Amino acid sequence: MPHAIEIRPDDLTDEASRRLVALHIAGMHDTSPAESMHALDVDALRHPSISIWSAWIDGELAGIGALKSLDERRGELKSMRVDDRFLGYGVGRALLRHIVTEARDRGMTGLWLETGTAEEFVPAQRLYESEGFANCGPFEDYVLDSFSVFMTRAL
Repeated sequence: MPHAIEIRPDDLTDEASRRLVALHIAGMHDTSPAESMHALDVDALRHPSISIWSAWIDGELAGIGALKSLDERRGELKSMRVDDRFLGYGVGRALLRHIVTEARDRGMTGLWLETGTAEEFVPAQRLYESEGFANCGPFEDYVLDSFSVFMTRAL
């Protein structure tokens, strides 16, 4: 039976959301060298240019995702993370589609993202590819890095 996924804005004041961000950062440190780790902590995610959403299933936090405004036409996906208990439930895809819709509604014409190259990131890469993202070069302040994959899609 499919689970209903509720997606709502998140201000990271909820303990469950802060815990998932901390888990996300710890996972990034486990798979990437420090200079290649681009995940944002709770304080950085509270920047005015960033909007965060959380996904909930049956009252439990299932995932988070964020949209950073690079300018009025371009956005960057940040901090996409699904709680391990909810992997395979479609939470990542639901969050990604929600953020794409939000970006489009804000008048953005393109989205970018950076993800890792380690085996643990392959499911994320496949998700992004299945939703229309394609590999590209570094953008903004990123630099070419063997631990990073850069992707983009037009909206």
